[in-house]
Amino acid sequence: MEAEGAHFLGTIITLNQTTDAVDRTVLELVDGQQRATTLTLLLAAIYSVLKEHAGELDEDTIVDMVNLGRRLVRKGGELRVSPQTQGNNLDDYKVVLSSSGLQVGTVDKRPYFPMRRVAKCWQYFRAAIAKLAESEGITPVDAARRVLGSVQQAILVKIEVESHADAFVLFESLNNRGMPLTPVDLIKNHLLAVSGREGGLDVDDAFKMWNEMLTNLGDNYAIQERFLRHYYNAFKAELPEVPNAPVATRTKLIRIYEKLLGDDVRNGVEALVAASTLYGRVTCVAEVDAPTPLDKAFRELMRAQGAPSYILVMWLLSKQPDLALTEHDLIEIVRRLTSFFVRRNLTGFPQTYALPKLFMTIIEKLDGLTGRPVVDRVTQELIDVSSSDADFRQRLEGPIYDENTDVARFILATLSEDAMTKETRTDLWVQEKGHFVWTIEHILPQGTNLPKDWLDMLGGRDAAAAAQEEHVHRLGNLTITAYNSTLSNKSFPEKRDRTDPQGRSIGYRNGLSLNADLATKNSWTVDDIEERTTRLASQVIARFPLP
Repeated sequence: MEAEGAHFLGTIITLNQTTDAVDRTVLELVDGQQRATTLTLLLAAIYSVLKEHAGELDEDTIVDMVNLGRRLVRKGGELRVSPQTQGNNLDDYKVVLSSSGLQVGTVDKRPYFPMRRVAKCWQYFRAAIAKLAESEGITPVDAARRVLGSVQQAILVKIEVESHADAFVLFESLNNRGMPLTPVDLIKNHLLAVSGREGGLDVDDAFKMWNEMLTNLGDNYAIQERFLRHYYNAFKAELPEVPNAPVATRTKLIRIYEKLLGDDVRNGVEALVAASTLYGRVTCVAEVDAPTPLDKAFRELMRAQGAPSYILVMWLLSKQPDLALTEHDLIEIVRRLTSFFVRRNLTGFPQTYALPKLFMTIIEKLDGLTGRPVVDRVTQELIDVSSSDADFRQRLEGPIYDENTDVARFILATLSEDAMTKETRTDLWVQEKGHFVWTIEHILPQGTNLPKDWLDMLGGRDAAAAAQEEHVHRLGNLTITAYNSTLSNKSFPEKRDRTDPQGRSIGYRNGLSLNADLATKNSWTVDDIEERTTRLASQVIARFPLP
C-alpha cells in the first residue's frame, strides 16, 4: 500500500506504559527514539514556517497548520512526544516547540541551547525548507507544504511488546536479519539477557539503570562508547580480568563487557552508573547552573580536545577521598592536562595511539601516593612525554592555522577570555545554525585577489604574494571577530573599523584585548606579523605551562 514517493522509516519498538485504561495511551519508545524526535523536529520546523507566514495562508493550509500543531502538542500544552531528559533534550525540545509558535507551558531555555543537537536539527530543517523554496522558485509556504506532504506519505511500522525482556528478544531477532547494532546496543542487550537468566537483577531494573547511565552521559553516541572504553581502562586493576584485553578498544568492547557484566551483574551495573555520573561532569554533558572553578577547568580541557585524559580525570574524581586531593589539587591537575593537550595537539607528540596507555600508566604510578605528591607525579609524567618549550614555540611561530585550526582558535579565544571582566564578558563559543559566531580572521587576507590597498601596503603584487605564502597562517596574522565573512578581503582600515547595521563594531575595534594593538594601527605589514607572532607565542607558552 506504499504511495508513490513514500519513504519507509523502519520499525519502532514500543512498550505500553499506560496506567489508566480509560485515560490516554502512553507508549515508551524502546527503539526508535531518535527517529521519533527527528521527525517531530521536522514537523515543528514546518509548523514554524507556516506560522511565520500565517497572513498568507488560505483556508485549507490554515486547517493543515492547526492539525499539525495538534499532532505535536495536545490541548493544554501536553507534548505528544516527550524526549528523555538526558543532555537537556526535553528542555530544548520545549524551547523549539515554543519558538515554532506552539503553547507548551513553562519553557526553560538552558545555557548553550543553540550548540546542542535538538536546536541544530530544528534550524537545519528550517534552512532546508528555505533552500527548497529558493531552488524551486516557490514560496516558503509552498515549500513547507511540499515537505509536509512527503512526511505524511512516510511509512513507519510499530511493534508493541509487553516487557523489556521481549524487547531484547526482538532486538536479537532484528539483528539476525542484518540490521547492524552498535557496540553500546549489543552490550545493553547482553545486560538484559544476563539479567533475565541469572536472576541477580530484574530485567526492568537493569534497563532503568542502563538508561540512568545514558542520561548521565548525554545523547552523543561517541561519548557513550568512549565512556565504556575509558571506564575499563581507568579501573582495569579493580575489574575482573579479561584475557587479551590490556586496553579497551572498539573491537574488544563487547567481549570486555560480556565478562564485566557476567558474574556479578548488579554490582557491575551499579559501578557503571556511579562512574557515568563523574564522567558526565568531566565531559560537561550536564549543564551546571552555578559552575565551580573545577567545572570551568573541565570545560577548558574539553575545548582543548583533551578527551583522552578523561581516563585519568574520572579515576581521580572517584578516588578523591582516598588520595586526599582537594578541589584546588584537582583544578591544578586539569589545568596541567589542558596545557599538555594544547602542546600535544599542535606538535603531534606523543602520538594518538600512545595516549590511552599513557594515562593508564600514570594511574598505576600513583599507587601509594596521597595529597600533593599526586599532583607532582602527574605533572612530571606529562613533562616527561611532552614536547619542549622550544619545540612548542617553533610550532606556535609557524603556520599554526594550517597545523591545527581548532588549537589556533582555542588559543586565540583563551587569550581573549583571560582579559575579560564581568562587564566585558563575551561568549566566544556561542553558535548560530551550528557554526561559531566568533571565528578566526586572517588580518592579511588569505585570498588570491588582494585589493590594491593591500598590494600597495605590502610593496607590490610579488611582495604581497610572498608575504601571503610565508605569513598568512601564522599566529600573529590571526585574530577572532564576529561575523568574519563581512570582513573578507577588505582593506586593513575597513577591517579595523567595520560595524554592523546597529553600529556595533565587528572589526578590530570590537573590544577584545586580543585586538587592542590592531585597533590603533593604520597599516599591516610583514614586520607587524613577525612582532605579533613572537609576542603572542610567548603569551601562549606562559598561559599553558608545564613546569
